[in-house]
Formats: sequence, structure tokens, C-alpha cells
Amino acid sequence: MKLRLGIPKGSLQEATIALFLRAGLTVHTSSRSYSATTDDAEVECMLIRAQEMARYVAKGVLDAGITGMDWVVESGLEVEAIASLNYSKQSRGNVRWVLAVPEDSPYQRAEDLAGKVIATELVNVTSRYFAAKGVPVKIEFSWGATEIKPPTLADAIVEVTETGSSLRANRLRIIDEVMPSSTQLIANVAAMQDDFKRQKIENLAIMLEGAIAAQGRVGLMLNVRKKDLEAALAVLPALNSPTVSPLSDGLWVAVNTIIEETASWTIIPRLKAANATGIVEYPLNKVVL
Repeated sequence: MKLRLGIPKGSLQEATIALFLRAGLTVHTSSRSYSATTDDAEVECMLIRAQEMARYVAKGVLDAGITGMDWVVESGLEVEAIASLNYSKQSRGNVRWVLAVPEDSPYQRAEDLAGKVIATELVNVTSRYFAAKGVPVKIEFSWGATEIKPPTLADAIVEVTETGSSLRANRLRIIDEVMPSSTQLIANVAAMQDDFKRQKIENLAIMLEGAIAAQGRVGLMLNVRKKDLEAALAVLPALNSPTVSPLSDGLWVAVNTIIEETASWTIIPRLKAANATGIVEYPLNKVVL
């Protein structure tokens, strides 16, 4: 028996494969195939557009897949959300769908767009957004390059953004947020009733979440005399409580903890000033909480 897993093809593909590698599972892809293999003989992958992932997971063609919550909501299909994975194509953050208009347009609110044309890929969500506000608009599906459509081909757009840089480059300004979204590991409802598949999916979630939790963090080990321990611990902004272990001579202890990588620049000199010694900073692949 194998777990059939969907990997998002397109903008999220590279970031997803890199995440799997940090989690300990190498995904082998080919530019000539939509299938992919992994180092785990019990996991086979298919490359599927994120927009279509929920459909194939809901149908049972795939047991599980990675896609944005936006596309799950857009599909309206029943799948099981297993884990929220805090990464996107450019960063470790989430994305948001926003309502944007030309910089020099008079529109300030969604209500100002009554009777206007809105271009978007997220048609169903956008329709519900305007319906909830009681604003009648014409929504047109956009096949891509949505940012260039206003003002000639549309009056406004609903588009996904991480930083807003692409919108600004196209002289658009955001007037409202339609919905936030994050990358999700989703599963077929029936697959989660199968013991083998459920265990593989849950294990995958643990390892992916651990790889994400490790991003931007490092481990820190040091030795310190017991009499200086309190001063050394006061320097450490621990993820949880630091691990403190006695050393063989009874006068010293070893301290092990996790810190944000950017914090080490100031923390390590302060530890040295607190009489810590043998300070070792080391990289992390996974942090499982």
C-alpha cells in the first residue's frame, strides 16, 4: 500500500520540495513528468496545480496534498485540514487576497465599486465577499496577469499578495482584504479512516511542522559554573525552559536551548560576559514541539 500525495506544481513547487528535504524526505521530480518519487517507498507523489488540489483529494485520486486554504475554500469541497504550514513561495509568512484598484482611481471602499467589473482567479470567494456587502458587481475570471487588467480590462481586481510589491509595481493600491490564506496539508476524508494512510499523513504533518518550526532558529549549547547559572539563564530567551544537565565534576552544568538565529549576535557575547564557556551554536533541521 502507498500514500498518494499531491505536491503543488507552479509557484509553490520549489518551496515545497525544499521543505520536504528539510523534513527528511527527498522528492525526485522530472521536467518531463507530473509524477515524482520519494526516498520513502510507501509515498508516491503527483505534481498538481494548487488550484486543483482539493478536487483530486476530495475525489480520492490523492490521499493527501498541499495547497492553499484559499483554494480549498474556493472549491467548496469536503477535505480534512491536517496541518497549517506557515510558508509561501517567497517567505515564511502567509498570503492574503486583497481588493485593489488603480492608484489614481476614485474608489476608496468596496461599496464604491457597485456595477463595476472585478477580475480575479478566486471567483467564488470574491462573489461571496461582495454579496455579503450587498454590492452588485460583475466578476470575471482571470487567467493570469491579473495586475495589468485595471483600468482598461477591469475596474478592480482581487489578487493574492505576500508583500504587495507586484501591486505597487503595477500602480495599484489595496482598499480591502478579502481573505487571508496559508498553505495547508489536506487529506481525503476516507483516507483518514485507513490506519496505514492516517499514520503516514500524521507522520508527514509532524515532520513538516518540525521543519518549519526550525526555520530561523539555531540550537545553543554552553557550559557554566553552577554559581553563574542564574546569570546565564537570564540571558536566554528560551523556546521552552532550557535543558540544564550536571557535569561530572559537580561544579559545572551544561545548558542546551533554542534561540532565534538573529538573536545569537547579541546573546553569545552576553553569555560570555556571564562566564559561560564552550558555547556552540548549531543549525536545526526540525523542532518538534
